[in-house]
Amino acid sequence: MSEPDFSRLLKPAESDQDRALRRMADAVHHLNLAVIRAVDAGLSVELVRASRHHDGSGNWGDQMVPLVRVREAQADVTDQAAA
Repeated sequence: MSEPDFSRLLKPAESDQDRALRRMADAVHHLNLAVIRAVDAGLSVELVRASRHHDGSGNWGDQMVPLVRVREAQADVTDQAAA
């Protein structure tokens, strides 16, 4: 048997903006999955703008931080179960 000829699959040219947008979309997707996991684990999560980044030429982007809250009722149930 002869070995198949494999060749590298060329990616289409991607601009810096396209690459940055794709990376941000991937990161937001991962963030959303993390929020789902946190909520499923019993936490409340709110994303709040912490600052805004400017590049000096009119472009800007919000930078976020999570605010996380644990329900008091869950802590009470956990304490009672431990007793």
